[in-house]
Amino acid sequence: MRLSYLHYDVFTSEPLLGNQLAVFTDARGLDGDRMQRISREMNFSESTFILPSESDGTDVRMRIFTPSREMPMAGHPTIGSTFALAHAGVIAPGTARFVFGLGVGPIPVDLEWRGSTLGFAWMTQLVPSFGDPVADRASVAAALSLDARDLAPGLPVQQVSCGVPFLYVPLRDRETVDRGRSDAAAFGRLRAATGIDLPIFLFSVESSGASETVYSRMFAPEFGIVEDPATGAASGPLGCYLVRHGVVTGEATRRMVSVQGVAMGRTSRIHISIAGDAVAIREVKVGGEAVLLGQCELLL
Repeated sequence: MRLSYLHYDVFTSEPLLGNQLAVFTDARGLDGDRMQRISREMNFSESTFILPSESDGTDVRMRIFTPSREMPMAGHPTIGSTFALAHAGVIAPGTARFVFGLGVGPIPVDLEWRGSTLGFAWMTQLVPSFGDPVADRASVAAALSLDARDLAPGLPVQQVSCGVPFLYVPLRDRETVDRGRSDAAAFGRLRAATGIDLPIFLFSVESSGASETVYSRMFAPEFGIVEDPATGAASGPLGCYLVRHGVVTGEATRRMVSVQGVAMGRTSRIHISIAGDAVAIREVKVGGEAVLLGQCELLL
């Protein structure tokens, strides 16, 4: 069996940066077990498998796998798969909106074209749900090989979800973010002490310039991801967190940028647009670019 796929770098305009993605543009004939085994073989943060639409109002069905599990939704796979389907001719040039059927339901993506070439894509995510602030801040810091004094004062450690929950850990500055460590054993101790069993998103609002809002990293060893270069599913909730806690206000909520993956040598730029205010968030969008790196084939 010859199985073709496209290799993209996502949330970047430059090859060999951003987050890697394998897009299997025609996954008919593959069951979930085979998809999981292929994703383990690829060993990217995620791989996607495109299938015919299964519900009204969607253009395709897409399944998303990390090396260890299937995800109900994810950001860089959705953005990257949009670029892949445009390259493959499944999405016609000039199409304004394309709808993926994901595990959380229909997810629309708005497209911006440069002539006949897709230039940028905006994924709409679910409106956020917020957990209670975590009281045991010291245990969270320790799980990252940090101290409670490294946490940003005045901002909570908190779970937020726009389809997939993450634990948001605000840190004092970029240097502290870079000192964080992804340690599966330490995450296990945190789970035993607090019951927290979530991917951890650590960030600082200290920026290196006006073009970025936040500097970030994401650890999810329980998903088979020691560190992720770009996490779109976490970036929508991140924007919601920043709006909810008054870190970003006014028109700036529509043009946030999270810089992720720097510590890995795979710098990513993830655009975030939030409509609403701290009391009521009405719309969550995450956007970016993607670069085709390879046209490949598996022999199974």
